Amino acid sequence: MPRAANAVDFWRGFALVEIFINHIPGNIWEQFTHKTFSQSDSAELFVFLAGWSLSHVVGPPDRPRPKRQLIARLFLRAGTLYAAHMVIVMAAIAMLAIASKVFDNPLLLEWFNASAVFTAPVEAHIGLVFLTHQLGYFDILPLYVVLLFASPFIALLHRRWPAALLPVSAGIWFVCLVGEITFDTWPTEGEWFFDPLCWQFAFVLGFLFAQPRGPGAWVRAHIVTIRWVALPVIVFAGWARWAGWELDPTVAPEPHLLFVNDKSFLTPIRIGQFLLLVALASALWGPIRRHLPWTSEGLSLLGRNSLLVFCIGSLLSLAAQILRFAFRNGPVRDSLIIVCGLAILFTAAAVADWWERQR
Repeated sequence: MPRAANAVDFWRGFALVEIFINHIPGNIWEQFTHKTFSQSDSAELFVFLAGWSLSHVVGPPDRPRPKRQLIARLFLRAGTLYAAHMVIVMAAIAMLAIASKVFDNPLLLEWFNASAVFTAPVEAHIGLVFLTHQLGYFDILPLYVVLLFASPFIALLHRRWPAALLPVSAGIWFVCLVGEITFDTWPTEGEWFFDPLCWQFAFVLGFLFAQPRGPGAWVRAHIVTIRWVALPVIVFAGWARWAGWELDPTVAPEPHLLFVNDKSFLTPIRIGQFLLLVALASALWGPIRRHLPWTSEGLSLLGRNSLLVFCIGSLLSLAAQILRFAFRNGPVRDSLIIVCGLAILFTAAAVADWWERQR
Protein backbone atom coordinates (compact mmCIF):
# COMPACT_ATOMS: atom_id res chain seq x y z
CA MET A 1 0.00 0.00 0.00
CA PRO A 2 1.26 3.53 -0.72
CA ARG A 3 2.11 5.70 2.25
CA ALA A 4 -0.52 8.16 3.42
CA ALA A 5 0.02 11.83 2.69
CA ASN A 6 1.96 13.63 5.40
CA ALA A 7 3.16 17.17 6.00
CA VAL A 8 6.85 16.53 5.26
CA ASP A 9 6.18 14.86 1.90
CA PHE A 10 3.57 17.50 1.04
CA TRP A 11 5.90 20.45 1.62
CA ARG A 12 8.77 18.66 -0.06
CA GLY A 13 6.53 18.16 -3.10
CA PHE A 14 5.57 21.83 -2.95
CA ALA A 15 9.26 22.77 -2.95
CA LEU A 16 9.95 20.49 -5.93
CA VAL A 17 7.20 22.11 -7.99
CA GLU A 18 8.53 25.57 -7.24
CA ILE A 19 12.13 24.55 -7.94
CA PHE A 20 11.06 23.21 -11.35
CA ILE A 21 9.25 26.46 -12.19
CA ASN A 22 11.97 28.76 -10.85
CA HIS A 23 14.67 26.87 -12.76
CA ILE A 24 13.07 28.17 -15.96
CA PRO A 25 13.90 31.85 -15.42
CA GLY A 26 11.69 34.39 -17.13
CA ASN A 27 8.66 32.14 -17.56
CA ILE A 28 5.31 33.70 -16.77
CA TRP A 29 4.55 31.34 -13.87
CA GLU A 30 7.75 32.20 -11.97
CA GLN A 31 6.09 35.33 -10.56
CA PHE A 32 3.47 33.16 -8.82
CA THR A 33 6.00 31.22 -6.73
CA HIS A 34 6.46 32.41 -3.17
CA LYS A 35 9.96 33.81 -3.75
CA THR A 36 8.31 36.85 -5.39
CA PHE A 37 7.03 37.92 -1.96
CA SER A 38 9.64 36.29 0.27
CA GLN A 39 13.21 36.88 1.35
CA SER A 40 13.77 33.12 1.04
CA ASP A 41 12.73 30.51 -1.52
CA SER A 42 12.26 26.77 -1.92
CA ALA A 43 15.95 25.96 -1.41
CA GLU A 44 15.66 26.71 2.32
CA LEU A 45 12.56 24.54 2.55
CA PHE A 46 14.24 21.68 0.69
CA VAL A 47 17.29 21.66 2.98
CA PHE A 48 15.23 22.21 6.15
CA LEU A 49 13.04 19.20 5.30
CA ALA A 50 16.14 17.12 4.59
CA GLY A 51 17.23 17.78 8.16
CA TRP A 52 13.72 16.98 9.41
CA SER A 53 13.84 13.65 7.58
CA LEU A 54 17.16 12.85 9.25
CA SER A 55 15.29 12.62 12.56
CA HIS A 56 13.27 9.70 11.19
CA VAL A 57 16.44 7.88 10.12
CA VAL A 58 18.05 8.42 13.52
CA GLY A 59 14.99 7.03 15.32
CA PRO A 60 13.19 8.18 18.49
CA PRO A 61 15.26 8.91 21.62
CA ASP A 62 13.97 5.82 23.42
CA ARG A 63 14.70 3.49 20.47
CA PRO A 64 17.61 5.02 18.50
CA ARG A 65 18.94 3.24 15.43
CA PRO A 66 22.20 1.38 16.21
CA LYS A 67 25.27 3.49 15.50
CA ARG A 68 26.83 1.31 12.81
CA GLN A 69 23.53 0.84 11.01
CA LEU A 70 22.88 4.58 11.15
CA ILE A 71 26.29 5.50 9.72
CA ALA A 72 26.04 2.88 6.98
CA ARG A 73 22.55 3.98 5.97
CA LEU A 74 23.43 7.67 5.83
CA PHE A 75 26.66 7.12 3.88
CA LEU A 76 24.79 4.85 1.46
CA ARG A 77 22.18 7.55 0.94
CA ALA A 78 24.90 10.13 0.36
CA GLY A 79 26.50 7.82 -2.21
CA THR A 80 23.14 7.41 -3.97
CA LEU A 81 22.74 11.19 -4.17
CA TYR A 82 26.28 11.58 -5.48
CA ALA A 83 25.62 9.00 -8.20
CA ALA A 84 22.34 10.69 -9.14
CA HIS A 85 24.09 14.05 -9.32
CA MET A 86 26.78 12.71 -11.64
CA VAL A 87 24.17 11.14 -13.94
CA ILE A 88 22.11 14.31 -14.36
CA VAL A 89 25.22 16.49 -14.78
CA MET A 90 26.50 14.26 -17.59
CA ALA A 91 23.03 14.30 -19.16
CA ALA A 92 22.91 18.10 -18.89
CA ILE A 93 26.31 18.46 -20.58
CA ALA A 94 25.15 16.18 -23.39
CA MET A 95 21.94 18.20 -23.78
CA LEU A 96 23.89 21.45 -24.10
CA ALA A 97 26.26 19.88 -26.63
CA ILE A 98 23.39 18.49 -28.70
CA ALA A 99 21.53 21.81 -28.57
CA SER A 100 24.61 23.71 -29.76
CA LYS A 101 24.82 21.38 -32.77
CA VAL A 102 21.11 21.36 -33.58
CA PHE A 103 20.78 25.15 -33.38
CA ASP A 104 24.31 25.82 -34.66
CA ASN A 105 25.03 28.08 -31.70
CA PRO A 106 28.29 27.49 -29.77
CA LEU A 107 27.20 29.99 -27.11
CA LEU A 108 25.01 27.23 -25.63
CA LEU A 109 28.23 25.49 -24.57
CA GLU A 110 28.86 28.36 -22.14
CA TRP A 111 25.51 28.09 -20.38
CA PHE A 112 25.38 27.17 -16.69
CA ASN A 113 29.15 27.43 -16.18
CA ALA A 114 29.67 24.52 -18.59
CA SER A 115 32.29 26.13 -20.85
CA ALA A 116 35.23 24.61 -18.94
CA VAL A 117 33.90 21.12 -19.74
CA PHE A 118 34.48 21.82 -23.44
CA THR A 119 37.56 24.09 -23.28
CA ALA A 120 39.46 22.31 -20.48
CA PRO A 121 37.86 18.85 -20.33
CA VAL A 122 40.58 17.13 -18.27
CA GLU A 123 40.52 19.63 -15.41
CA ALA A 124 36.76 20.16 -15.60
CA HIS A 125 35.96 16.46 -15.35
CA ILE A 126 38.25 16.11 -12.35
CA GLY A 127 36.37 19.01 -10.82
CA LEU A 128 33.01 17.45 -11.61
CA VAL A 129 34.00 14.21 -9.91
CA PHE A 130 35.23 15.99 -6.76
CA LEU A 131 32.33 18.50 -6.82
CA THR A 132 34.68 21.47 -7.17
CA HIS A 133 33.17 22.29 -10.58
CA GLN A 134 29.40 22.66 -10.67
CA LEU A 135 26.86 23.59 -13.30
CA GLY A 136 24.41 26.37 -12.58
CA TYR A 137 20.96 25.08 -11.54
CA PHE A 138 22.62 21.73 -10.76
CA ASP A 139 24.41 22.89 -7.62
CA ILE A 140 22.02 22.02 -4.80
CA LEU A 141 22.68 18.26 -4.89
CA PRO A 142 26.42 18.77 -4.13
CA LEU A 143 25.30 20.69 -1.04
CA TYR A 144 22.93 17.88 -0.14
CA VAL A 145 25.71 15.28 -0.63
CA VAL A 146 28.04 17.16 1.72
CA LEU A 147 25.28 17.54 4.33
CA LEU A 148 24.44 13.84 4.19
CA PHE A 149 28.09 12.86 4.57
CA ALA A 150 28.16 15.14 7.63
CA SER A 151 24.83 13.89 8.98
CA PRO A 152 26.25 10.92 10.98
CA PHE A 153 28.40 13.37 12.94
CA ILE A 154 25.39 15.65 13.44
CA ALA A 155 23.23 12.77 14.63
CA LEU A 156 25.86 11.28 16.92
CA LEU A 157 26.74 14.67 18.43
CA HIS A 158 23.06 15.17 19.22
CA ARG A 159 22.82 11.67 20.67
CA ARG A 160 25.83 12.20 22.95
CA TRP A 161 25.44 15.92 23.82
CA PRO A 162 22.00 17.06 22.62
CA ALA A 163 22.37 20.58 24.05
CA ALA A 164 25.62 21.15 22.13
CA LEU A 165 24.36 20.68 18.57
CA LEU A 166 22.53 24.00 18.16
CA PRO A 167 25.32 26.25 19.52
CA VAL A 168 27.97 24.35 17.54
CA SER A 169 25.97 24.63 14.30
CA ALA A 170 25.06 28.29 14.90
CA GLY A 171 28.66 29.08 15.80
CA ILE A 172 29.99 27.59 12.54
CA TRP A 173 27.33 29.48 10.58
CA PHE A 174 28.12 32.79 12.30
CA VAL A 175 31.90 32.48 11.92
CA CYS A 176 31.54 31.66 8.21
CA LEU A 177 29.22 34.64 7.73
CA VAL A 178 31.61 37.06 9.41
CA GLY A 179 34.69 35.64 7.69
CA GLU A 180 32.90 34.86 4.38
CA ILE A 181 34.34 31.35 4.57
CA THR A 182 33.19 28.98 1.87
CA PHE A 183 34.38 26.27 -0.54
CA ASP A 184 36.34 27.35 -3.62
CA THR A 185 35.60 26.00 -7.09
CA TRP A 186 38.14 24.54 -9.51
CA PRO A 187 39.24 24.69 -12.33
CA THR A 188 37.21 27.89 -12.77
CA GLU A 189 37.80 30.51 -10.12
CA GLY A 190 34.86 31.11 -7.83
CA GLU A 191 32.96 29.75 -4.86
CA TRP A 192 30.21 27.21 -4.27
CA PHE A 193 26.82 28.79 -4.86
CA PHE A 194 25.51 27.05 -1.74
CA ASP A 195 28.07 27.33 1.06
CA PRO A 196 27.75 24.02 2.99
CA LEU A 197 29.30 25.59 6.10
CA CYS A 198 26.41 28.05 6.31
CA TRP A 199 23.60 25.90 4.90
CA GLN A 200 24.27 23.19 7.49
CA PHE A 201 22.49 25.55 9.89
CA ALA A 202 19.16 25.15 8.06
CA PHE A 203 19.73 21.38 7.94
CA VAL A 204 20.43 21.19 11.68
CA LEU A 205 17.43 23.38 12.50
CA GLY A 206 15.19 21.02 10.55
CA PHE A 207 16.65 18.08 12.46
CA LEU A 208 16.25 19.77 15.86
CA PHE A 209 12.71 21.03 15.27
CA ALA A 210 11.62 17.48 14.45
CA GLN A 211 12.84 16.19 17.81
CA PRO A 212 10.30 15.52 20.59
CA ARG A 213 12.49 17.41 23.06
CA GLY A 214 14.69 20.48 22.96
CA PRO A 215 14.09 23.42 20.59
CA GLY A 216 11.40 21.53 18.68
CA ALA A 217 9.35 20.94 21.81
CA TRP A 218 9.66 24.62 22.79
CA VAL A 219 8.51 25.77 19.33
CA ARG A 220 5.49 23.45 19.36
CA ALA A 221 4.52 24.65 22.85
CA HIS A 222 4.59 28.31 21.74
CA ILE A 223 3.56 27.93 18.09
CA VAL A 224 0.44 30.09 18.38
CA THR A 225 2.39 33.01 19.84
CA ILE A 226 5.12 32.56 17.24
CA ARG A 227 2.54 32.71 14.45
CA TRP A 228 1.08 35.96 15.76
CA VAL A 229 4.57 37.46 15.90
CA ALA A 230 5.41 36.08 12.45
CA LEU A 231 2.35 37.42 10.64
CA PRO A 232 3.21 41.16 10.56
CA VAL A 233 6.88 40.41 9.88
CA ILE A 234 6.02 38.19 6.91
CA VAL A 235 3.58 40.77 5.54
CA PHE A 236 6.18 43.53 5.80
CA ALA A 237 8.90 41.34 4.28
CA GLY A 238 6.55 40.46 1.41
CA TRP A 239 5.84 44.13 0.76
CA ALA A 240 9.57 44.95 0.86
CA ARG A 241 10.33 42.18 -1.62
CA TRP A 242 7.53 43.22 -3.96
CA ALA A 243 8.62 46.87 -3.79
CA GLY A 244 12.26 45.95 -4.40
CA TRP A 245 13.36 47.44 -1.10
CA GLU A 246 16.64 45.84 -0.04
CA LEU A 247 19.77 47.13 1.63
CA ASP A 248 22.53 47.89 -0.87
CA PRO A 249 25.50 45.60 -0.03
CA THR A 250 27.91 48.43 -0.87
CA VAL A 251 26.55 50.60 1.96
CA ALA A 252 25.88 47.82 4.49
CA PRO A 253 28.00 47.95 7.65
CA GLU A 254 30.63 45.33 8.23
CA PRO A 255 30.38 42.40 8.42
CA HIS A 256 27.92 43.09 5.61
CA LEU A 257 26.62 39.51 5.34
CA LEU A 258 24.86 40.00 8.66
CA PHE A 259 22.70 42.74 7.13
CA VAL A 260 22.07 41.82 3.49
CA ASN A 261 20.08 39.10 1.78
CA ASP A 262 22.57 36.63 0.34
CA LYS A 263 21.48 33.17 -0.72
CA SER A 264 24.93 31.60 -0.99
CA PHE A 265 25.74 32.27 2.67
CA LEU A 266 22.21 31.84 4.05
CA THR A 267 22.28 35.22 5.75
CA PRO A 268 20.21 36.01 8.87
CA ILE A 269 17.56 37.86 6.87
CA ARG A 270 16.89 34.74 4.79
CA ILE A 271 16.91 32.12 7.52
CA GLY A 272 14.98 34.32 9.97
CA GLN A 273 12.21 35.12 7.50
CA PHE A 274 12.12 31.48 6.42
CA LEU A 275 11.62 30.18 9.95
CA LEU A 276 8.77 32.62 10.55
CA LEU A 277 7.23 31.60 7.23
CA VAL A 278 7.45 27.94 8.26
CA ALA A 279 5.64 28.74 11.50
CA LEU A 280 2.78 30.33 9.54
CA ALA A 281 2.66 27.76 6.75
CA SER A 282 2.59 24.84 9.20
CA ALA A 283 -0.97 25.85 10.08
CA LEU A 284 -2.07 25.21 6.48
CA TRP A 285 -1.41 21.47 6.34
CA GLY A 286 -4.49 20.41 8.31
CA PRO A 287 -7.00 22.44 6.24
CA ILE A 288 -5.33 21.40 2.98
CA ARG A 289 -5.46 17.73 3.92
CA ARG A 290 -9.15 17.98 4.89
CA HIS A 291 -10.49 20.23 2.13
CA LEU A 292 -8.04 19.67 -0.75
CA PRO A 293 -7.27 15.94 -0.62
CA TRP A 294 -6.18 15.77 -4.26
CA THR A 295 -3.65 18.53 -3.65
CA SER A 296 -2.29 16.93 -0.49
CA GLU A 297 -2.05 13.49 -2.10
CA GLY A 298 -0.51 14.80 -5.32
CA LEU A 299 2.22 16.87 -3.73
CA SER A 300 2.93 14.12 -1.19
CA LEU A 301 3.37 11.74 -4.13
CA LEU A 302 6.12 14.01 -5.48
CA GLY A 303 7.66 14.45 -2.04
CA ARG A 304 8.07 10.78 -1.22
CA ASN A 305 9.85 10.27 -4.58
CA SER A 306 11.87 13.45 -4.20
CA LEU A 307 15.23 12.35 -5.62
CA LEU A 308 13.71 10.95 -8.81
CA VAL A 309 11.44 13.98 -9.23
CA PHE A 310 14.27 16.43 -8.59
CA CYS A 311 16.57 14.76 -11.12
CA ILE A 312 13.93 14.57 -13.85
CA GLY A 313 12.76 18.09 -13.04
CA SER A 314 16.29 19.47 -13.34
CA LEU A 315 16.71 18.00 -16.82
CA LEU A 316 13.22 19.13 -17.85
CA SER A 317 14.03 22.66 -16.68
CA LEU A 318 17.16 22.65 -18.82
CA ALA A 319 15.19 21.36 -21.80
CA ALA A 320 12.62 24.10 -21.23
CA GLN A 321 15.32 26.78 -21.14
CA ILE A 322 16.72 25.49 -24.43
CA LEU A 323 13.25 25.53 -26.01
CA ARG A 324 12.58 29.06 -24.79
CA PHE A 325 15.95 30.13 -26.22
CA ALA A 326 15.32 28.51 -29.60
CA PHE A 327 11.69 29.51 -30.13
CA ARG A 328 9.53 32.54 -29.56
CA ASN A 329 8.35 32.88 -25.98
CA GLY A 330 4.91 33.77 -24.73
CA PRO A 331 2.41 32.99 -21.98
CA VAL A 332 0.81 30.16 -23.95
CA ARG A 333 4.13 28.48 -24.68
CA ASP A 334 5.30 28.98 -21.10
CA SER A 335 2.07 27.49 -19.74
CA LEU A 336 2.36 24.52 -22.09
CA ILE A 337 5.94 23.91 -20.98
CA ILE A 338 5.03 24.07 -17.27
CA VAL A 339 1.93 21.87 -17.63
CA CYS A 340 3.76 19.23 -19.68
CA GLY A 341 6.75 19.26 -17.31
CA LEU A 342 4.58 18.83 -14.22
CA ALA A 343 2.60 16.06 -15.93
CA ILE A 344 5.86 14.20 -16.58
CA LEU A 345 6.96 14.67 -12.96
CA PHE A 346 3.66 13.40 -11.54
CA THR A 347 3.70 10.44 -13.94
CA ALA A 348 7.26 9.52 -12.98
CA ALA A 349 6.37 9.73 -9.28
CA ALA A 350 3.25 7.59 -9.80
CA VAL A 351 5.25 4.95 -11.68
CA ALA A 352 7.88 4.94 -8.91
CA ASP A 353 5.13 4.49 -6.32
CA TRP A 354 3.61 1.64 -8.32
CA TRP A 355 7.00 -0.04 -8.69
CA GLU A 356 7.60 0.22 -4.95
CA ARG A 357 4.28 -1.48 -4.27
CA GLN A 358 5.18 -4.31 -6.63
CA ARG A 359 8.41 -4.86 -4.75
